[in-house]
Parts: sequence; structure tokens; C-alpha cells
Amino acid sequence: MRFLRDPLIISTDKGLCCEAGGFYIDPHRPVERAIVTHAHSDHARRGSGAYLCEKSGAGLLRARLGSKINVQTLQYGEKIRIGEVFVSLHSAGHILGSAQIRVQRGADVWVASGDYKRDFDPSCTPFESVACDTFITEATFGTPKYVWDKNLEHGRMISEWWNKNAETGRNSVLFGYSLGKAQRILAELRSYAQRPVLIHESISELTECYRREGVALAETADLKAAVASGPLDGELILVPHSALSEAWAAALKDHETAFASGWMQNGGRSYGSGYDLGFVMSDHADWHDINRTIDESGASRVFVQHRNGVLVRHLRQRGIEAFPITELTPEAIEKADGPNLRLF
Repeated sequence: MRFLRDPLIISTDKGLCCEAGGFYIDPHRPVERAIVTHAHSDHARRGSGAYLCEKSGAGLLRARLGSKINVQTLQYGEKIRIGEVFVSLHSAGHILGSAQIRVQRGADVWVASGDYKRDFDPSCTPFESVACDTFITEATFGTPKYVWDKNLEHGRMISEWWNKNAETGRNSVLFGYSLGKAQRILAELRSYAQRPVLIHESISELTECYRREGVALAETADLKAAVASGPLDGELILVPHSALSEAWAAALKDHETAFASGWMQNGGRSYGSGYDLGFVMSDHADWHDINRTIDESGASRVFVQHRNGVLVRHLRQRGIEAFPITELTPEAIEKADGPNLRLF
């Protein structure tokens, strides 16, 4: 068993912290300096003094946190020195501007993945494998039951469902997260959509951020304006989950619903029933791609966030030093044996 001396990143109640650089990665609370992997609300939070993110994701960060936040940007692969460490951002393939954070001090290299995926996605930069000694990985779908077909033509499948419903006057309501999933759907539909996709107001500003960064998307129209102009007939309506309880839903009349998510693997039991159809389209890596990414990193030590139990056991069986992220807290390190800070 190897020993961990002077860890480059630790897990605190404020988030992942690099003391040698004086910054936090995706902090849960306001801090002086935050490096943000991407603009989803569980990673990007208000109140920090300064933010660092990948250049193409800065518009999304401002849309989520406010136009006046102090944001510094880096392009993928650009390296800067912060305190005692060198930092660079590398594509995570999750959403526009999503990044893995590479931190180097001397010969010691750590990578914090943030959320990532390796599926084809025309709305963002593809995933980049990054070599490191220690890898902090997410594991949202970190069990063997979550494995999906990487060759699905999502745009064609959604378009066929939409067209089939439109032929009988039905509206098609497609649920997807407002940031990332909605824009991926629009990018996949670009070659198939015969008329504008009606989008919820929570999706509109974020979609324009993508367009300003040159991402090609299907034509869209405002959902509320379409409802105000008359009954909806054969439309594709892209909305977040909560939207069906809003007043516009009364104009739907006959309709079918679908959900685009990795949770639709195995019939979407994690989200319960009630959808007419599910499209297995994830913004996270599945079981195979998580393991592939760890292998390609060459990391000798792996810390696992989220669904960590199965993956940790699996990696240990393969001879990789693997730990839940709770073993990277100051409390866990203090309990380690002697000055070597043994983790296990």
C-alpha cells in the first residue's frame, strides 16, 4: 500500500481545496477564489470573490451567477501558476465549457474530473484524457447496470417520435435539464427539425449562450409566445421537469411525454413511471467509460465522488488504490498513521 504525503487536494466542508494554490474547486460555500468545472448549480455557486473557468463557459457562468461576478478564463490546455501549483483546464465533454482541473506541484499531478462524459455530443468539446498520479472521479452512473449504446442517433429518434405524434395532432413534450441536456437535444435535432422547437423560458438564455459560442442548434421559438398565439398542434416542446405544472400546460391537449436521461436505462425506475417514452441520453459517463477513463489517466490512486461503493470495490479488486472521497477529508487524514498520512 502506498502512502499519501501532503495531499495536493483535500475534501472540506466548503468543497475540494488546494491549499498550495489558495483555491477551491466547485466550492459549496463562498470562498476567496473558486475554480469552477462547469455552470450547473451543484458546481457553480454564488458569493465567491473570484472565479476561474474555461473560456467558452464564462457566459453560462455569468447567466447563472450574475453578470458582475469576477471571472478569469483559460482556454483548454492553457497553463498558469497559482501559488505553488500549476493549473490547467481540460475538456470534460459534459456541457459547454466543462473542464477537468489538472493541478501540478513538482512531479505530483492531480486531476479533479468534475462531471464528464465520453459520448458524442455536437454541443460541446469532446472529452480529453489527462494523465495524472491521483484522479478524483465522479461516479453518477458508477454501477455495472448503467451501460448504454454509444451509437444511438438521438436526433433521428427524437425527430421520428415528434413526427409520428404530429401526424395525429399530438404534441410531444420532451423533458430535459435546462442547461446542457436541452442544448444537446437541440444540437442533435439540427439536421432533422422541420420547424422550430418550442422551448421553456428557463432554457432560452442558456441556449443563446451556446449560440454566441458558435454552437449550431436547431431553430427555436418561445413556448409562452406560441401558447398565447393559439392552440398547440403537433409541436415539440422542450421543458424542464417542473414546467408541466405551469399554466401553459393547459394548452397541450392531446400529447405524449418523454424524458432524455441516462436514468432511462433500465426503464427509468430511478425517476418512477409516467413517461410515454425514454431516450437514454446521458451527460455523464457510464460504467464502462468511467473505468476506461481511470485506466487512461494512469492514476495509481483514485478518489470517488457520488456513487462510490461499487466502483471503489471494483477498482481495488483490479489492484488500484481506490477510496471514497470521505477518505480525503482533513479528519480522515489526521487519523492516518504517523507523518506518512496512510489512508487505508
